[in-house]
Amino acid sequence: MLKITRMSDYAVVVLVELMQTKSCMSVSGLAQEMKLTEPTISKVLKALVQAGIVISRRGSNGGYSLAASPQDISVEQIINAIDGPIAITDCANGNEPDCVLSDVCSIRGRWDGVNTAIRGVLSNVTLADMAGGMHNKEKEQRHYGSY
Repeated sequence: MLKITRMSDYAVVVLVELMQTKSCMSVSGLAQEMKLTEPTISKVLKALVQAGIVISRRGSNGGYSLAASPQDISVEQIINAIDGPIAITDCANGNEPDCVLSDVCSIRGRWDGVNTAIRGVLSNVTLADMAGGMHNKEKEQRHYGSY
């Protein structure tokens, strides 16, 4: 089964919460609101700050907020921040030496197109889309129609 990790899922939920709050939120505030542990929220936020998706501010009015508009943050960026580059096989991720079949594989390099398509779809779905849903057929066609 192909699915995103739980941490990537949490990251999207955390970012939607930050987007809807429209102000800085603390780790404890996010943990309370989302019913997740503070260490989990901290781990997610640390990766999102390192990727430049979230800004951390210190002080009495400090906390975390989005670094860009929700329309400018893609699901691909979020997954990359949490889990690294998207690839459904090691060879598609540039890790061919890790594959025991690399010398005899008849489909070597063929996964690249699949990975490109998946990354393309995920790069066209924004945080704003995730927060508001995609109810209109035109918008869905824009995201998925070209693959």
